[in-house]
Amino acid sequence: MFLRTFGWSFAITIAGLLAAGLLWGAEGFGVVLILSVLEISLSFDNAVVNATVLKRMNPFWQKIFLTVGVLIAVFGMRLVFPLAVVALTAHLNPATVVELALDSGKTHDGHTYGQYLELANPAIAAFGGIFLLMIFLDFVLEEKEFNWLNWIERPLEKIGKLEALSSVIALVALALAANLFAGAHAETVLLAGLLGLATYLAVGGLSGVFESGLEEQEEAEEAAERSGKSLVQVGGKAAFFLFLYLEVLDASFSFDGVVGAFAISQDIFMITLGLGIGAMYIRSLTVFLVRKGTLDDYVYLEHGAHYAIGALALILLASIKYHIPEIVTGLIGVAFIGAALVSSMLRNRREQALEGATG
Repeated sequence: MFLRTFGWSFAITIAGLLAAGLLWGAEGFGVVLILSVLEISLSFDNAVVNATVLKRMNPFWQKIFLTVGVLIAVFGMRLVFPLAVVALTAHLNPATVVELALDSGKTHDGHTYGQYLELANPAIAAFGGIFLLMIFLDFVLEEKEFNWLNWIERPLEKIGKLEALSSVIALVALALAANLFAGAHAETVLLAGLLGLATYLAVGGLSGVFESGLEEQEEAEEAAERSGKSLVQVGGKAAFFLFLYLEVLDASFSFDGVVGAFAISQDIFMITLGLGIGAMYIRSLTVFLVRKGTLDDYVYLEHGAHYAIGALALILLASIKYHIPEIVTGLIGVAFIGAALVSSMLRNRREQALEGATG
């Protein structure tokens, strides 16, 4: 199962690194390898959260996630999307942006493509930060089967019964970020943050509606089977919006990696290739976690991933004003995931010891 799940990732890695060596020599090979590792380290928590969503989708949509989803992630989110962001925020026509991207040394009004992308960081950080913050808040405020950090999660579950509390908290965080960090970009930050919130509510709401419809349809189908009738399932619609949700989630995770990649290289093709290889592994890891049932075996992994998401959301909002090294973001995510994994293993041992004592 391991080779079947990661086979394409291994193949793309070999092909990508060979292409980098042939096109750009040893330096290009090294840069692409570093960028791949950077993407994986920054997005491991993304894979865990993706798995919680992907396990609700049927095998067909899991394959779509690994095929079409990869194309969107690599070429859409890590190549086309940054170009679109630069065009919109810098008020440049697409042709000029493409020319700047193709020639890392070329400037327009004194700025290179990489510098324009850095100037767009307030909007990128606000959108991604609020979107990720909503994911974290909705997780910690809802009632869960298992609690990892009881002293935090139980009180939050109690106040989480208040209607739309997560949206209120996110709006307050956005207002504070615009006031404390944005400066002259306050209007841009507010608009981008509101778009991030609206995107989360729209995609999440639509997927929730169709999931509810699917559950009702499945119940009706069971009754129909008993009476000899058949009904058409509407699972495809629910899975489609869950797929959209995963793609927006991937985009939010990729923002810091795309911007941070320009500190390593100014070549957009090296960046796309390196981050694309990393994105392949994140998707393969997501499917592996689902098929292996890892989230069921290690019940606190989902908690650790969401705490890492909460930390990343705050880092993105703070990065509107302050530069925070990507290594810090990566280490925080790994620390939360590692702590959750260890806690899960200890819990499993306690459960096994208890079963042995009672047995």
